[in-house]
Amino acid sequence: MSGEVKAQQEELRSLAAERQAIILAHNYQRPEVQDAADLVGDSLELARKAAATDAKVILFCGVHFMAETAHILSPDKTVLMPDLRAGCPMANMATADGLRALKAEHPGAAVVAYVNTSADVKAEADVCCTSANAAQIVARYPADQPIIFVPDRNLGAWVSNQLGREMILWQGWCHVHDNLSADEVGTLRQRYPAARVMAHPECRPEVLDLADAVLSTSGMLRWPGEDRADTYIVVTETGLLHRLRGLYPKVTFVPVRSAYCPNMKLTTLDKAIAALRDGLNEVTVAPAIRERALRSVTRMLE
Repeated sequence: MSGEVKAQQEELRSLAAERQAIILAHNYQRPEVQDAADLVGDSLELARKAAATDAKVILFCGVHFMAETAHILSPDKTVLMPDLRAGCPMANMATADGLRALKAEHPGAAVVAYVNTSADVKAEADVCCTSANAAQIVARYPADQPIIFVPDRNLGAWVSNQLGREMILWQGWCHVHDNLSADEVGTLRQRYPAARVMAHPECRPEVLDLADAVLSTSGMLRWPGEDRADTYIVVTETGLLHRLRGLYPKVTFVPVRSAYCPNMKLTTLDKAIAALRDGLNEVTVAPAIRERALRSVTRMLE
């Protein structure tokens, strides 16, 4: 690590103490941002931490829907982002108007919304889920209850397959995970025949068919400690490898390729310092939307 990066991390930590702020960073953030955070995790871990913290300010190093979720859970706190342009193309594929229209086509259907959605969409949902608990949440509904799953068709298809039940799937996708191919995974399997493959459920079904384990990012961080293989092929955004290598220094982790989310990488230490120092890029949700979205998010956390 360069002296400049270390100095920036120290400045950010010092500002956080001064502003009574907590720094949350998603697993896909740049390594130097992860290393400066109070907590690094997946969207569910970070949502829980946002709700539980007694800090006055939350600096959310992630993408927009995550900062919105933090404000939904903690409206009394100031939620800041280093860069407001850090959005999620998959979340943007689902709209409240479109979901209302789909609900009208399927009266009586329950709406399960992946947390990777806007506050407006969460407000139209019955419950939210993450990739870590999606199957568990859908399983709570009676087998004959129609389910609309929004917005990720790949996660929805995986849940549907796990539970053996049909769902009405919104046709959204994560451009990073959806672009990873079965051919690429197959080639790496041949190159590393003893390796175990762990894949994120936002990947295509034919990719998941090649995986030894289909896991959320938090699940991927735990599994090598339980499974104890020497080599893992990691089928998700490349940012996760920083934590994996830190947790398991003697294990080899092989990315499918450089699969970077450009939105996650918009966050830099410079921008984080400026946001915290000057109170920039506050994220809020209108009270009427927040109250309705809070119900679906709270059901997920329960």
